[in-house]
Formats: sequence, C-alpha cells, structure tokens
Amino acid sequence: MLLPCATAIIYGERAGLNFAFVALCLAAAGVAMTVKRPANKVFYAREGFIIVSVAWLLLSVTGALPFVISGEIPHFIDAMFETASGFTTTGASILTDVEALSKCMLMWRSFTHWIGGMGVLVFMLAILPMAGGQNIHILRAESPGPKVGKLVPKMRDTAKYLYIIYIVMTLAEILLLVICGMPVFDSITLSFGTAGTGGFAVLNSGLASYTTLQQAVITVFMILFGVNFNVYFLLVMRKPKEALKSEEVRCYIIIILTATALIALNIRHLFSGMGMAVHQAAFQVGSIMTTTGFSTTDFNMWPTFSKTILVILMFIGACAGSTGGGIKVARILISVKSVAKELFRFIHPRNIKTLTVDRKKVEHETVRNVNIFLFAYAMVFVVSMLIISLDNFSTETTFTSVAATLNNIGPGLGVVGPVSNYSSFSLLSKCVFIFDMLTGRLELFPMLLLFVPATWRSH
Repeated sequence: MLLPCATAIIYGERAGLNFAFVALCLAAAGVAMTVKRPANKVFYAREGFIIVSVAWLLLSVTGALPFVISGEIPHFIDAMFETASGFTTTGASILTDVEALSKCMLMWRSFTHWIGGMGVLVFMLAILPMAGGQNIHILRAESPGPKVGKLVPKMRDTAKYLYIIYIVMTLAEILLLVICGMPVFDSITLSFGTAGTGGFAVLNSGLASYTTLQQAVITVFMILFGVNFNVYFLLVMRKPKEALKSEEVRCYIIIILTATALIALNIRHLFSGMGMAVHQAAFQVGSIMTTTGFSTTDFNMWPTFSKTILVILMFIGACAGSTGGGIKVARILISVKSVAKELFRFIHPRNIKTLTVDRKKVEHETVRNVNIFLFAYAMVFVVSMLIISLDNFSTETTFTSVAATLNNIGPGLGVVGPVSNYSSFSLLSKCVFIFDMLTGRLELFPMLLLFVPATWRSH
C-alpha cells in the first residue's frame, strides 16, 4: 500500500493516511501471526490450494479497508467487490462515478490488477525463500491453465523470471503511452490494468477519450499479455524455434484475427470507414479475448452477430500461463482434438490415434483434468446463474454478468454493458460475483475445496 501513499503525497490528498493506517495494522498482524513458527514446514497439494484460496479471500477483505475507512466506498460488500475485482483482474465495478475517487484510490484500484495479474503468491515466491521445496503447489493453485511446471530447476528462480518479464513489459507500455502523449498517471494506471488483463479505467468514459494511437498501443499490449509467458521465457533464453512451436499461441492469434475480421465487416456501417471499424473491432476483441475488459465504445449497441462473437470469446479466454482468465485456449484446443480423435475412432475403430499438442503426446491424465474442469466450470456457472436470476434482470444480463465475472472479464451485455456497472445488483448477487471472480482467477478448485469437509480434517 506504499504506492497509493506516495500517490497521495504527490497529489496532496489526505486519503493516503488511510493506506498508511491499514498498512501499519496489517504489518502488526503479520508479525503477530509469524511469531510461532510451525515445526513441519513441508506442505502438499491440499495445503497449497488452501493457502492460496484463503490468502486471496484475506487480500480481498484487507484491500477493501482503505475504501471503507475513507468513505469513498462506504459499504463493505461494495468495497470488497471492487477489491476482489481488482486482485482477480476482472475489472467489474460498482462505481457509478469513477472520477469522484481520489488519485490514490484510483492508483490502488489499478495496482491491485498489476499485483493480481501474475499472482500475489507467485510474487511471494520470487522474494521469499521457503523451506520444503513444495512451492510448486502454490504456483499450480494460482497459475491459469491445464498444466503448470517449472521453467528452471529452482521454483524461486521460475517466479523471478516470470516477474522480470512482467515488469519489463509493463514499463515498456508505460513508456510508449507517455511518448504517445498520454498523461503519466493515466499511462501508469492503464498499463497496470493491461498487464494484469484487468480493465479498471480512470475516466467515466473508459478508454473512449484517448487517441486512436494510444488505444492501438493498449490493443497490442493486451494481446501480448494474453500470451503464455513460457513463450517469452523461451525467447529470452534464445530458443525462438521452441517458442514458435506453440499451437496454443497460433490458435490464439488465429481466433483474434478471425473474430476481428468478422466483427469489422459486421459493424463497418457504424463507423466512418473500414479502418476505424477494424480498429474498434480489434480493440474490443483483444479486450474480451484476453479478459481485460477495457472498452472504447458501447459494443452493447452492436449487431447481434458481433455481440455473439464477443460472448463466445468471453468463454475461450487467453492462453494458459498468461495473466488472462477464461477457460483458456489450451483447454479448448485439447477438447477439440479429443472430439476429433473420437470421431476418427468411430470411423477407424482399429486404428490408434494419439492426441498431441506441440508435437508432444497429451497424457490421459491431462485430458481427464480438462474434462473435470469443464464440468466443474459448468456446475459453478449454472448455480451462479440461478442465484443471480433472483434479481429478475433479463436473461442476457444474468447470463453475461456471470460469464463476465467467472471469466474475469468485467463488462457484459445489458445492464452490465461497457458503459454500465454492477451497482444495481443485490448484496447476495454481489457476494456470488465475488465468489465467481475468485473462483475463476484461481482455476475453480482452490475455492471449491473450501466447501469439501475432508479438506479440513487432519491426515
């Protein structure tokens, strides 16, 4: 919370004292909690998942305190919704007037995106030595995608490499936006939102007020942050051939290009020329596909064909191992190949066809995990929709609000469109959205394990 404190000093805002107070209280609590150290420091997958889920819940609670204490978001559930939306890089908001917030509060909102993008606990792995060698359980619980492993032998080094790449890319975007004429404050906050694929803006108009060049820079970086960070690691290690082998990244780019072309053709009559239609289509496709959630126009007013494509992209999401949300391109790719394999088996029952991705065999366990994930995802989605439907909004609003929060996107359609917000929902619905945002960010199972009685029993 030192960054919003510094922001308050620069802009002469008293609201920064709230961050200083909360930071001191949390530091004191942290010291008290670590006085007694456990004798056994080795933990397993169950403990790793619980550490992650409980930590993210606590982060959402404590991160909301400055909003509540300052009175800028007086209701605790609203403040927790805003903070959970920030840390999970969702970008959904209950604020009707973003510009009414102080600069330090706006910085805090955007900074939560940046922290949550790579993962709070991955950041911890990068700076803190941990005994037991079981850190991979934390990384697996936090990292998006069907399979997570180490990039280098030491877990701490893996986290460091990820963060170095993350920081360099963030700084590059800030620099480019400043060069393009964007104010420094806006450049920093929007770069935090882009890096974390979050979507909190600092203007009520979203990103519509910025120049076409500035929007284009953000479009490119949204797409870049939606790529699997393993690809960047391989490029840094001077292994371009291995990096370019990624089928997932190729599919990711093909989907973006195809969706952009189809939407641009469908909306060309709404803009002054085909060039502007392509620009708007590319920005919105990049924003939704990477689950960033920024908007430069009200796509709620677009033709049904274009809106349908955007809804489909909400579910696909970005690449595994990126800062984006959604089901992930890797899982979609494995599922499509599994269906193709079964169809081939019906036609040629005696032939054995191996399922491969990147020319490597996909183990049955991985396919099984993808299938279980998709079923659990559908289950959470359906239950959430049923509860949200009690608010009696339209089916379009109910469906896309759950899709937008569970996939960590932010804006949906109808009442939760890009120029609207989530303030009109009941407290129960907001609590469901908070759960969905956390569940989607943590790949379902860490949060679902909290409801399994066996999780809390001793070995």
